[in-house]
Amino acid sequence: MAAQTSLLFHYPLSFALAGFVFSGSVCSYNFHWYLTPPEVERRSVKLSWNVSHRLVHLALFLIGLTGAAIFSVLLIKHWLWLGVTAFFTFLYSAPKINHPLFYFLRRIAVGKTIFLALAWTHVTVTLPLLMLGRPLTAAELVFTLNRFFFIYAICILFDYRDVGEDRKAGIRSLITLLSGRGVNILFWASIAIFAGSSLWLHEWFSWSVVAALLVPGIVLCGLYGRAKKSISDYLYYFVLDGLMMLSAPLLLLTKFAR
Repeated sequence: MAAQTSLLFHYPLSFALAGFVFSGSVCSYNFHWYLTPPEVERRSVKLSWNVSHRLVHLALFLIGLTGAAIFSVLLIKHWLWLGVTAFFTFLYSAPKINHPLFYFLRRIAVGKTIFLALAWTHVTVTLPLLMLGRPLTAAELVFTLNRFFFIYAICILFDYRDVGEDRKAGIRSLITLLSGRGVNILFWASIAIFAGSSLWLHEWFSWSVVAALLVPGIVLCGLYGRAKKSISDYLYYFVLDGLMMLSAPLLLLTKFAR
């Protein structure tokens, strides 16, 4: 996803930044699952494995943290933006920390879903662009908006699947507060902004680029009804997660097709 931003705006993705994104992702993912309590309802094989192997997650968290720290040193001149990245990423998992200092995060109504979408968007879009050391262009701002609302739409489905678990844990988000109809409105509003911003990008890019960005959203719309009724690990962790990066290979195809 970070490489997609590099490809679209024609700048080199440094090894240090790629390493930081990879290590940070490993660190964040495993930190989140390490904090998940063992007594959580085990609704799928993957969830059952995750809560039964917390030491594996701890080890991978420490490995990812070490890698992120090493690459942060290589990117030390961008320490401010790296700090913002760590802050957004931490906010997503912080409500799971069993300490009074973090209990208030469980009561922030819009927290969980927005924090996660912000973290993904920041790491894969705005962080690489900000490291170029110049203000973002209009095209880059519209692309950032586009990616945020597409990722947010996918996060809505993950939160809808986990709504029972979040309510039991006292973690509030828009999804835990809204009715089924409200969730539908939120999802389709996000898709509408995503689609509108995709079309807006035609001001700077070809229609083939716009189509490459739109295709994953069209697939997501087709899967929405099924995803709301399913807890399939394959659907969520391969198909829906995979949609976040699908536009990258599609963009590569548009390059070869020229």
